[in-house]
Amino acid sequence: MDIPDDLIQVGYVSGAYGLAGGIRITPHSDDADALLNVKTWWLDKPGLRAVAVRNAKYHSGDVVATLVGLRDRDEAEALKGATVQVSRKDFPALDEDEYYWTDLIGMDVVNLQGEALGKVSDMMHNGAQSILRITPADAGKTQDKPTERLVPFVDQYVMTVDLEGKLITLDWGLDY
Repeated sequence: MDIPDDLIQVGYVSGAYGLAGGIRITPHSDDADALLNVKTWWLDKPGLRAVAVRNAKYHSGDVVATLVGLRDRDEAEALKGATVQVSRKDFPALDEDEYYWTDLIGMDVVNLQGEALGKVSDMMHNGAQSILRITPADAGKTQDKPTERLVPFVDQYVMTVDLEGKLITLDWGLDY
């Protein structure tokens, strides 16, 4: 099977689950839709290869899964530390005004006045909502400016998200 060129890392194998070859995956986001719905994952241990997912379910903040061909706890434990990747084209479709974090990372961010706030360097979740981590365009150039902005990804602040133009417009001042 050819390796897709659009693989996205969605988690890592954190250990075995049960005695019959189940694995526990720690997802990179609170929304593990790709892990729960995609039936072919790519693991990088021992080398990058496709694996067929028999079943996967959410369990105590992680995803537990059984893979075709994985027969016992020792085989599952050998996968500990492997990254789990999924082809971007296999991600489940989203509703309007929903976005995958991987699509937002790297986007330019401006405010309503057209002032550049920086780029989305990462996303995080605080329990209530997703948070944009924005690295200012001039980061590192001056000592008195913050190295990042943390902005809740909520309608109150996020005015538009232009995926094609890779631009997010916020109601957020330069001095916040």
